[in-house]
Amino acid sequence: MNSKKGWAQTWLVLGVGAVCLAFTLGMSAQVQTKTATTSDTATVQTQVESGEVVTVSGNDLVVKMADGSIRHLANVPESAKVTVDGQQLGIHDLKPGMKLQRTIITTSTPQTITTVQSVTGTVWFVSPPNSVILRLADGKNQQFKIPKNQKFNVDGQVVDAWGLKTGMKISATKVVETPVTEVTQSRTVTGELPPPPPPPPDVPILVLVVAKEPAAPVQVAEAPAPELPKTGSELPLVGLLGLLSLASSLGVRMARSL
Repeated sequence: MNSKKGWAQTWLVLGVGAVCLAFTLGMSAQVQTKTATTSDTATVQTQVESGEVVTVSGNDLVVKMADGSIRHLANVPESAKVTVDGQQLGIHDLKPGMKLQRTIITTSTPQTITTVQSVTGTVWFVSPPNSVILRLADGKNQQFKIPKNQKFNVDGQVVDAWGLKTGMKISATKVVETPVTEVTQSRTVTGELPPPPPPPPDVPILVLVVAKEPAAPVQVAEAPAPELPKTGSELPLVGLLGLLSLASSLGVRMARSL
């Protein structure tokens, strides 16, 4: 008798296991799942790197960084662009001496993903506190693992796994909150053309001397001599001439008398 009972229990366990396996693999439509995501305050980190182009060979680029280190960038993709004076330049447009600056902005946003799963069914088999098999509304069975401290609503009363009985119609809700961090990055590369070479020194070959023309003489107009004012009449002059004539006559006479 005990042997027959043992065989019956074994077949029952195997049968239940087969049913659970079949419906666990192919059954999930009766479980209602809702997912919501909430975001917290984002943090932004900005990183700036600068350097000077040393050499460009094909798609290989060698840059001297601001700290003096040499960085070799191999196989730069054709899609990589550098903004120089408003123009988009590719790897083959770069020249030694060009200044490059890369700005990386990293935005980290903490998020919480809340997943709510709910199911309603009739207890078909229960193995507290680990699992329960429910007959769902479509007439199929599905096995569920019972989370720790999970509670079930039975006709308005809340019970745990040990309070479940075959034939009970129950509903259960599982809420899972998963913290994640969403990270996004934006990268921009700008450049500056090298300064133009200095002009050659201005060394004169010949010195041109321009002879100056002699200045034209400046004519100065002579001012007329001023006229003396008339201060007397002609009578004194006449008297003087008469006196000279008289002296001459006296001289002549004295010469004859000798």
